[in-house]
Amino acid sequence: MKKTIALLLAILMLGLGTAAAQAAPYQVGICQLVAHPALDLATQGFMDALTAELGEENVQFNLQNAAGDSATCATIMNTFVNDEVDLIMANATPALLAAYSATADIPILGTSITEYGVALGLDDFEGTVGGNVSGTSDLAPLDQQAAMIKELFPEAKKVGLLYCSAEPNSIYQVETVKGYLEEMGYECEFYAFADSNDVYAVTQVAADNSDVIYLPTDNTVAANTEIIYNVLIPAGVPAVAGEEGICSGCGVATLSISYYDLGVMTGKMAAQVLKGEADISTMPIAYVENFTPKYNVEICQELNVTVPENYLPIEN
Repeated sequence: MKKTIALLLAILMLGLGTAAAQAAPYQVGICQLVAHPALDLATQGFMDALTAELGEENVQFNLQNAAGDSATCATIMNTFVNDEVDLIMANATPALLAAYSATADIPILGTSITEYGVALGLDDFEGTVGGNVSGTSDLAPLDQQAAMIKELFPEAKKVGLLYCSAEPNSIYQVETVKGYLEEMGYECEFYAFADSNDVYAVTQVAADNSDVIYLPTDNTVAANTEIIYNVLIPAGVPAVAGEEGICSGCGVATLSISYYDLGVMTGKMAAQVLKGEADISTMPIAYVENFTPKYNVEICQELNVTVPENYLPIEN
């Protein structure tokens, strides 16, 4: 009888232990490259959506900001791996690259990534990364962004493409847009800075030699919009931006997505992975379908730029 009771107690304790383990909240590590409006919104959307899907008591976030430094991204990811988090959210390309290098086991979801094949150096990328990586893309239709330049500045002749040479997705964007613009008859020139230290000088050269500037979705640009604004506005040179956050800082117009909605989409994907409803290795990269032409009221007034009626004002 004593043996039977002991066995029943052992089974009961095992069951309680298993139930406790199942009730433990999911641990989710978030690495955001740098603080700027677009990435901030994506992170908030991700957290809101995942909390809504799982319940506030069932998920714990470890949110880390790398302050724009790729080496810090790597340190953060190694900490997440050592802590054995259940899922990693990598916000921006350097964060994704760091996660990709740090683990092949923990599920990784990227967001605010323009083109995954380019970012990860995948020659055979056809929409699904495979392995332990998936996520969402912030890629806007680049042909339509180029057409926006034609619509707003038909008399312009020279377009300067201003970007950070350390960001592969920025290179992809400016090369693609350059092709579209040259088909429209524009003369295009690349103006690349290596990091934040070069932004002022390179922007000045671009402003001196361009009628219009194109700014891709670029994290270094996003972190330095005040510097770019202080060069372009006195020079009277307008900029069309790849996303709303950059446009709100130094551009006249953009065709952009909602980064909060992008984060929400990523959070819902995370919930599917954590609940076992989806296999991340077969999860295709998700793309936002709705794009809105918007304009910066203040800068348009400063540069005397008139936009079509279908453009919505950016709400700062």
